[in-house]
Amino acid sequence: MAIRIWHQSFTVLEDLPAYADAMKAHAAKVLRPDTEVAWHGQIKGTYPANYPGDDIGYGYLVQMHGNQWIAAGRAAEAQGFDAYAMCTLPNPMLREVRSIIDIPVVGLGEATFHLATMYGQRFGVMLFIDRMVPLYREQVRGYGLAERCATIKASGITFREVLAGYTDPAPVIAKFEAAARAMIRDDGADVIVPGEVPLSLLLARNGVTRVDDVPIMDTLAVALKTAEMMVDLARTTGIRHSRYGYFNSVPSTARVDDVQHFYGLDKLKF
Repeated sequence: MAIRIWHQSFTVLEDLPAYADAMKAHAAKVLRPDTEVAWHGQIKGTYPANYPGDDIGYGYLVQMHGNQWIAAGRAAEAQGFDAYAMCTLPNPMLREVRSIIDIPVVGLGEATFHLATMYGQRFGVMLFIDRMVPLYREQVRGYGLAERCATIKASGITFREVLAGYTDPAPVIAKFEAAARAMIRDDGADVIVPGEVPLSLLLARNGVTRVDDVPIMDTLAVALKTAEMMVDLARTTGIRHSRYGYFNSVPSTARVDDVQHFYGLDKLKF
């Protein structure tokens, strides 16, 4: 049976056509032929430029933009999608999204970090924005993976360098490989998570799957393939998210609608 996945990005995809096209091509390569992906980004005009990092390096702004992830998740369920793939490393509002919709929800960062522990002993995470290191440390601890994480640090590669790399990838790949070797040598990482999707995707589409003997996680593929798997498991075994306890209990749809209206969040439309 076919699967329909709602993909959600932290970028405004209309502002980054080359990146959006590359994601579509990569998904066609890694997913089953009968899996359909609907590509969504943040609402046009969310950021003052095509680089979301001017905002997402700040905790409060991440939380504010996170309301779009709630709205998108509710829209995915209402429109009959089989899974909601939150394809960004920070996983904004991941736990909250799972508490209000019943279709499988995948957080790219959460899924990639857990899967990385199946390919080695201690993974290292690269980032664009060094201010976000504390956020990822907190998330890794929350996932119970602190002992399996070798390090989290800025890659030294900028978002704009990566965008240019979609035309000329060699300089970005060389810079990444140097940073990866330092992480392997100095921090003991034996698996590398190359951070945000733009860099991970650039590496994957250019065949960079290892640096020396160390595997490089393809974060977009992990998130989308995990979504496929969770839909398959729901259909064949009936397993779904927990609905027990504070973090998992589901408020009524009517009350969610009322609260969103009170704060004006019902204006966020997908």
